[in-house]
Amino acid sequence: MTLIIVGILLISFILIATEAITNVNKAAVAIFAGTLGWVLYICYGTDFVMSQHHGDYANFLDGAVATSVAVKQYIAQNIFLKYVGEAAEIVLFLLATMTIVEILDNNRCFDFVSQLLKTRSSRRMLWTMGVVTFLISANLDNITTTVMMLTIMHKVLPSRRLRMLYGSVIVLSANTGGALTVIGNPEGLVLWNMGKVTATDFSLSLFVPCLLAWGIPTWLIGRTLPERVETEWVVMPYRGDDTNLTVWQRLIMLFVGIGGLWFIPTFHNITKLSPFLGALCVLSILWVVNEVFNRRLFSANMMAERRLPHILRYGVIQMMLYVLGIMLAVGVVKETGAFVWLWERLDVVIGSTSLCGFFVMAVSSVLDNFATAMSFVVMKPEGVTNDIYYKVVAYAVMAGGNILATASMSGMVLLKMERMHGGWFFRHVGWKALLGGLIGLLVLMIQM
Repeated sequence: MTLIIVGILLISFILIATEAITNVNKAAVAIFAGTLGWVLYICYGTDFVMSQHHGDYANFLDGAVATSVAVKQYIAQNIFLKYVGEAAEIVLFLLATMTIVEILDNNRCFDFVSQLLKTRSSRRMLWTMGVVTFLISANLDNITTTVMMLTIMHKVLPSRRLRMLYGSVIVLSANTGGALTVIGNPEGLVLWNMGKVTATDFSLSLFVPCLLAWGIPTWLIGRTLPERVETEWVVMPYRGDDTNLTVWQRLIMLFVGIGGLWFIPTFHNITKLSPFLGALCVLSILWVVNEVFNRRLFSANMMAERRLPHILRYGVIQMMLYVLGIMLAVGVVKETGAFVWLWERLDVVIGSTSLCGFFVMAVSSVLDNFATAMSFVVMKPEGVTNDIYYKVVAYAVMAGGNILATASMSGMVLLKMERMHGGWFFRHVGWKALLGGLIGLLVLMIQM
């Protein structure tokens, strides 16, 4: 049964890695693998519990007779719920932060981005777009940032070829910026939630490597651009739900939303409560401010239509379900003891964290970032907080995901929005991202 469960995970990983070819949604694959894995696990629950949790199960029985019902109750209450809780913390955090972004964008709090892009200099626009995306993604999740910036870029650049190059820089900036903080992408958030890293140490360790992984390919792409770029600025018609907020009101909402997200690590350190509770607290405050500022629109029933693109709504739900499915699938494989066996073999073959970083980067260039990160994080036996291994994994999955656009959800968004091919991305962007990622990984290892 262990081989069957591991086989299901491997098949799901293959389907996830080949989503662009099979057109099978990775979120559906992850959810199926997670649910089927736990159903099979509980069918052979007695064998797994006696081999992995013999002492705890004996305490649970407290002298009672061991029956199949008792085993199922123990698994449901003491094993399964632990993984559901860990996944729910991540999903609730993503739900809160993405709702914060929707409120801010719905009130045009990010209009300053469009103003910054009003230039005819191709390189200035490239670096402005990259810096803004990098900074926003460090505070928000990378897929939300990617969709928002791609939407803005699509309205500005009429040339499809330029949109593909600038869109690639947006993906690189979003992925590297998201990897810089514990709230910037699901991988860092999981490490922080599990207590593997602390927010400040994590960001300080990855600051220079992430800058290199972003700056080097961006500079190389900028050298291929013409001096001037053709732009167009279309005035969008009034739709009935547009905000009437003043500049100062938008700044206040931006300060509450982004400033609140910055406060979440401090909230966690003070209260020791899960970070998602801090995110929900920020959301509630921003929600109240939103209703106060927009009370006329609400009273006039003019806020029925939302301003966010439908692709973002779909992407949000898909991302949360994908995270939930992968965490459940990886969790059930861990409970079979297969990861312990695999780690012992990898430790003999690879040996050092440095080589492991290159191996993780190679795997992540084909498999999805989050699936790769969760597999290697769960695989390692419990270590000390801020172990360099976890930082190397977090960085390597990001760097590997930039090589092929199909290996990251941000890259997949770009491929779909601009109808790009993965081969074009690698020829014009991927090898540059590989160079920057390797240099950043070497710098991270020097810090060890």
